[in-house]
Amino acid sequence: MTRHHPPPGTTGKQDTIRNDPFVRGLLTRLPAELRDSFSDEQLLGLKIALGARQWKIHPVDLRGTIPLWRWRFYYVILFGRDRRRLPRRIERMMRWTEAVFLGSLVTVATLFGLLVLYLVKSALGIDLIPGYSLGIWSWFKAEFGVGG
Repeated sequence: MTRHHPPPGTTGKQDTIRNDPFVRGLLTRLPAELRDSFSDEQLLGLKIALGARQWKIHPVDLRGTIPLWRWRFYYVILFGRDRRRLPRRIERMMRWTEAVFLGSLVTVATLFGLLVLYLVKSALGIDLIPGYSLGIWSWFKAEFGVGG
């Protein structure tokens, strides 16, 4: 069984990984014969691998229990912005979806703007091509009872 040795240049009392709350909790759950067999480097690796993370604060964090007969069930509802990195495939798909959505939005807004301009032009009696009409102004007048 190897004993824990503090890193060079340290006292070994206050500044080792063994004083970390996560590592202390981990060591208390291990059998006594294993506790002293880990080096500081191994303990640091365990801390990183086992994810000694703290929970972030969420805008919506609802937790509770529901008693039903002899059992109690718990529920957790968390809501907040996802800050995790997405896999490349999903990230590409999300970018493509956003591009299609924005392109569609711009197209619809442009067509609506052109329609409004056409209706204003027709209401003012401006003929760009004499004797030709798309019929939109006639339909609009009949449908909404406007114009002369």
